[in-house]
Amino acid sequence: MAERLDIHNSDIPVLCQSCEARHHGVCGALDVDQLTGLAKTSVKHSVEAGEELIGDAETVESYSNVLAGVVKLTKSLSDGRQQIVGLQFAPDFLGRPFKDESAINAEAATSVSLCSFPKAAIDRMIKASPELEHRLLQQALKELDQARDWMMTLGRKTASEKVASFLLMIAANIDPANGQDSVSTVFDLPLTRTDIADFLGLTIETVSRQLTRLRADGVIRIENNRRVVVDNMSRLERRSGS
Repeated sequence: MAERLDIHNSDIPVLCQSCEARHHGVCGALDVDQLTGLAKTSVKHSVEAGEELIGDAETVESYSNVLAGVVKLTKSLSDGRQQIVGLQFAPDFLGRPFKDESAINAEAATSVSLCSFPKAAIDRMIKASPELEHRLLQQALKELDQARDWMMTLGRKTASEKVASFLLMIAANIDPANGQDSVSTVFDLPLTRTDIADFLGLTIETVSRQLTRLRADGVIRIENNRRVVVDNMSRLERRSGS
């Protein structure tokens, strides 16, 4: 599977040719030989919403690129309470390099498509490829910046601004081609109302009330309870307080 090459004399393995992670994710740092070697140990697979991908304090044996869908990251307290601490989208790298044990839970928030590969293969390539290590550092810093921005959202924004900020984040990440630079966009909410409330530090009633207000003001339209239509991204951005 991995060794077949494209009929147009491409040196890129077939497994990787249509993969967004090769262009915009960490695999973009690999040369053809490294991609070919990684493809031999990689497997593409899909998981359904609600399936656990990584368990807290679990031995790390593999990493993945998110190819499609949304992954929910959570932290747990000793009494079982959980907090959603982040979301991952394509083509994010799923896993924690340089550690043998995970410190977070990862769960498929929607149906998710992944390309998974052994931890040992990536660890070897990190040592051999400064560019790969640089890409991983870039993603870690991006996630740090996003976490700081989200701390501001949770700590200082109103309930209305929080809900609008959440919708803006989903619009920008679930399909970057239809993100903040577009006039309009359409997407399905990847989280339930309960999860959105957890993520934003609000009650379910407050989330529902703010979504209703955004809809009444013509900022969004909601179809079939999950599909959100934004006719004017600039209006949504203004409502987010950004």
